[in-house]
Amino acid sequence: METTTLEIPNSINGGLTGYIHCATLCTTDLETYRHFYGEVMKMQIDGPVNQTESEKASQKTFWNIPENVDYEVYHCYRATVPSLIQLRILHMTQSTPHIHNSYNSYEKGSFSLGFPTSDAKGMDKRLQSYNVGAMAPMQLGDIVRPDGKSGQYLETIYQGPDYLHCVGIERVNYPQLAPCDPEDGFGGPGYSAFVAGDSDAEIAFYTEVLGQNIVFDSIWEAADDGALGVPDGTPFRFAGLYAEGAKQNHILFLDFKDGNMIDTGVQSCIPNQGLGMWSFLTSNIEEVVDRANANGIEIKSDIQPITDYIMGAGKACLLETPNGFYVEIFELN
Repeated sequence: METTTLEIPNSINGGLTGYIHCATLCTTDLETYRHFYGEVMKMQIDGPVNQTESEKASQKTFWNIPENVDYEVYHCYRATVPSLIQLRILHMTQSTPHIHNSYNSYEKGSFSLGFPTSDAKGMDKRLQSYNVGAMAPMQLGDIVRPDGKSGQYLETIYQGPDYLHCVGIERVNYPQLAPCDPEDGFGGPGYSAFVAGDSDAEIAFYTEVLGQNIVFDSIWEAADDGALGVPDGTPFRFAGLYAEGAKQNHILFLDFKDGNMIDTGVQSCIPNQGLGMWSFLTSNIEEVVDRANANGIEIKSDIQPITDYIMGAGKACLLETPNGFYVEIFELN
């Protein structure tokens, strides 16, 4: 299989795994994805990727996709900042179940892609000009920096395709959550979030199996008229995990504690429509599998040689997290 000519930096920086390298989304509505991610969010979309029938069959088996489900692969990325999360879009030729039924934040499963920006007001003006819906007007919030000093952020949660929340966020007079285009200030995807019914088990997977680090973990209360759209004062766990040495492409977890989370009945995994998989590079795939076995994690596909358009050439395996999400692990040759 051919591989992208985009020079994507290696995300491993001394740890067992790197940050989120790629996020995979499935959809039957490619034109909406082209419009939102391509035109509105200023990302580039290449494809479809050339694949032989044999390559496609092997890929389906590895990703646990039924033989009768077909798709074309597209690569979506911000060319000016190649270290950001790559998007692998599977354009389904037939309908598959939708992970989400609405933008209700209580729905369990994949929740968002984050788009850090150095110009939140400019981003908001652009998205409004395209009539992109938002969960609430732009909010100004307070943060405490690692040095103990107070700061502020501007944030808006936009309504992306297939009920995915797409978060525009700027840290005011402080380094952004991920690199941005130096010309227009647009950035992202620079992180991704998941609503977990069992956040203890889900976070343990990323720390114990993948070796990710918990950077913050506390109970918050939802603000009145907040962008999450849940009742004022709703308690929720909010945790952030980073790869060793990483300052971008991190993972966020939300776990609402009021007993109102919703199970849509559709697993957050490919080929269901929406965000169904994260991919990580590793320095030692055998160790990841050993850790997965030791922690009772289901291995959907064992280690095998793989050449992938975005990830490159190497060996990979597919894991299922305790909350049913797919995680692809890839060790480059």
